[in-house]
Amino acid sequence: MFEWVEQQPLLLSLFFILFVTIYVLKLTTSQKNRKLKLPPSPSKLPIIGNLHQLGLLPHRSLQFLAKEYGPLMLLRLGQTPTLIVSSVDAAREILKTQEVKFLDRPKRKFAEKLSYSYKDLAFAPYGDYWKQVRKISASHLFSSQRVASFRTLREEEANLMVDKIRHLSSTSSSIGVNLSELVFSFTNNVVCRVTMGRKFGADEGGMKFQKIIAEFLYFVSVFNVEDFIPWLSWVNILNGLNARAVKNYNEMDEFLEKVIQEHIQSRKKDKKGVEDFVDVLLELEQNGSMGGVPFDNDNIKAIILDMFSAGTDTSLLTVVWAMTELIQQADIMKEVQMEIREIAKGKGFITEDDLEKMHYMKMVIKETLRLHIPAPMLVPREAMQDAKIQGYDIPANTNVIINAWAIARDPLYWEDPEKFIPKRFLNSSVDYKGQDFQFIPFGAGRRACPGINFAIPDMELPLANLLYHFDWTLPNGTTIKELDVTEEFRATAYKKHPLILVAKPHNFE
Repeated sequence: MFEWVEQQPLLLSLFFILFVTIYVLKLTTSQKNRKLKLPPSPSKLPIIGNLHQLGLLPHRSLQFLAKEYGPLMLLRLGQTPTLIVSSVDAAREILKTQEVKFLDRPKRKFAEKLSYSYKDLAFAPYGDYWKQVRKISASHLFSSQRVASFRTLREEEANLMVDKIRHLSSTSSSIGVNLSELVFSFTNNVVCRVTMGRKFGADEGGMKFQKIIAEFLYFVSVFNVEDFIPWLSWVNILNGLNARAVKNYNEMDEFLEKVIQEHIQSRKKDKKGVEDFVDVLLELEQNGSMGGVPFDNDNIKAIILDMFSAGTDTSLLTVVWAMTELIQQADIMKEVQMEIREIAKGKGFITEDDLEKMHYMKMVIKETLRLHIPAPMLVPREAMQDAKIQGYDIPANTNVIINAWAIARDPLYWEDPEKFIPKRFLNSSVDYKGQDFQFIPFGAGRRACPGINFAIPDMELPLANLLYHFDWTLPNGTTIKELDVTEEFRATAYKKHPLILVAKPHNFE
């Protein structure tokens, strides 16, 4: 007690100094901000800032706010200043004209852990390592030649999906088939075979792997309060989220290490055949082809995981949403089926050569990507230095979110933007490759998705096969108005409930 009384003056002095320091810092920041012309902002709440205004579907909530506050809007998500971009001109300014100032990624706790301290491509900070991995990915993993080498693999998986639907439709003709589950199986099998050389079936090991991947995809997209309000990090200890993330990391690491070691042993035996991504990356590592940046098994694991976080969801969501839209518009479905069946002309299966002639089907894919962008708000960027965008000051370290979903529904660029009209792309040069900023489902600029060439056949081939081989209806008793089209946001915009449709094998006679 005596010691406490003795130390009171010292403690009071320390508290006073701390109070004055905080006050001065706040005053300085406030004065600095008053000198800056910042974008308009909605009113904020203490501690959480504007987090409460994001809602369950942030891309829709932010579109609503942008109508009131403008296409450049500054939010404070917890302690993080965040610029929301909802117009073509502002997106072009950030992703092209001044992109050099916006090439970094914000730090995210779970992404850091699951990407082996940012050794992947998607979340890696801008710098020499990212440049080299991007170069390697473009020339060795996602080149046209490499993508073409997996053609037979994709066609095999598409045929297996068709066979499975035939079997299921013969045993449950009125109940319908779970199309979401079947398309996921296709995309997951393709990604597994491309990256690791084999797929994982319904045995115990395969089921365990699928659970690990599902958990990994959850952590890629889950909201983590620590990212926005660091002093609330203890919440994730109480709710078990941190322990759960560590468990997933350990299980994934053990699995991928086993895969890599199997590949190393196989390479020693002079394995022949199409090289998967693990083979390619091991060869680059062995040959010292990484331009001087450190590269080991952890780097290979991180890059492989990028394939699962991007490759699986993008194709799955696009095909499921395309079928959801088509089942609601029988005339459009009939037209695209006529095109596909005329081109394939009764063939037993569709090849990727056939896809090149299916122009209407490609328009369906484009329109689906416009209305249902898989990642509606792209992967966030971070300002590396102070910038001025459309007359507003954007301080360094500001997070930047491009609401590509809102931009793709801007009535200034799209007639009847809420309607599914594939023929809007007829005789149009607008494409999804990052040059037309009203339509950027894969992003744009140097940090755009490098796997566009890989993703497109993974969308077109399953969709063409579904429409070629089967005639589709809703299950008995379900009307178009009753079809559930609810979204669920998990960094990607899922269809909340599985798409259940009745498949009737088409009679080509």
